[in-house]
Amino acid sequence: MDNVFTLTITVSSEDIDNLDHVNNLVYVKWMDKIATTHWSHLTKEYPLPQYVWVVMRHEIDYLKQASLGDVITVKTWVGETRGITSVRFMEFYKEKVLLVKAKTIWAMLDSKTFKPARIRENVLKVLQPPK
Repeated sequence: MDNVFTLTITVSSEDIDNLDHVNNLVYVKWMDKIATTHWSHLTKEYPLPQYVWVVMRHEIDYLKQASLGDVITVKTWVGETRGITSVRFMEFYKEKVLLVKAKTIWAMLDSKTFKPARIRENVLKVLQPPK
């Protein structure tokens, strides 16, 4: 896939729960981190400060565990984008083993009014660069 953005995270002691693996809420934080980091990367040449994104829905499949010190590779890409929503997919890997896969539906808002903003061509060009 051409439009995949990757981030690497090393599991720290703060990420571990009483079951001795990465807590599910940590994955949600990481999902937010990679989504916002990817958006910053996409808009570095063409900032769009008039918009903000909020989560409408998360779907997460926890397949395998991660432990203290594991190096996690997170991959994300943007899926269908229309109206006010954009779908983002994420996969978390330890080496080549898929640990978690997720789908998040984001809504775009006007950064001043916090009202829904229709995703127009200027945002589509950023989210879905030509192949």
